[in-house]
Amino acid sequence: YRFRDTNKKMNDLSNIRYWLFDLDNTLYDGATKVFEQVDKKMTKFISEKLNVDKEEARKIQKNYFQEYNTTLNGMIKHHKIDADEFLEFVHDVDLNFLNKDEVLEDEIKKLEGKKIIFTNGSRAHAENVTKRIGIDKLFDGIFDIRDSEFIPKPSKEPYKKLVENYKIEPQYCIFFEDIARNLKPAFEMGMKTVWIKNDEPWAAKFSDSDFINYKTDKLSNFLKEINENCGTWRDNK
Repeated sequence: YRFRDTNKKMNDLSNIRYWLFDLDNTLYDGATKVFEQVDKKMTKFISEKLNVDKEEARKIQKNYFQEYNTTLNGMIKHHKIDADEFLEFVHDVDLNFLNKDEVLEDEIKKLEGKKIIFTNGSRAHAENVTKRIGIDKLFDGIFDIRDSEFIPKPSKEPYKKLVENYKIEPQYCIFFEDIARNLKPAFEMGMKTVWIKNDEPWAAKFSDSDFINYKTDKLSNFLKEINENCGTWRDNK
């Protein structure tokens, strides 16, 4: 990781009590290409539902993602599709690419406080992914796209609802996410924000903004640093 402000001290994180994690390309490495499969399934769904070729479907998909923050949101608004059917179809992917991540498991276990997954995907997908990685028993909750009534990040509504549901005090919360723009509402509410670095143009857009407190190449390394230093910070308070 690196700090946006070099004067910022790590002990900013010594009183974190709420750990908020995005799912795809955050709790696992984007190089596994799991989300790439989801992406292709979305194109297939649109092609079949709207009776258009793959190229046109892809264009529609990307336009809706840009305009409505998720492809699903655009499909609901313009084509009145069944959201459950869409979610089930696009998340029916091969997760054999994912292996147990014992380092991540150990570091999440050590974190003190509530741990919650906050995803624009479905609960079933979050459960399948976390089981594969071996971290499914470590969270206090999953807040998915249904919980947010299909209003996706970075709209402010799901963040507010999540905070209310889990009685989160934002000033003691940190949020990890691979899509930079999704960190803005969290920062504005008073949370600390961490961008999981990646090369996807749509995810990296705004990654140099002031609403990002920290950046890291690997989630488990960042958590390890926090866990190793926590005792020292608390003793020095």
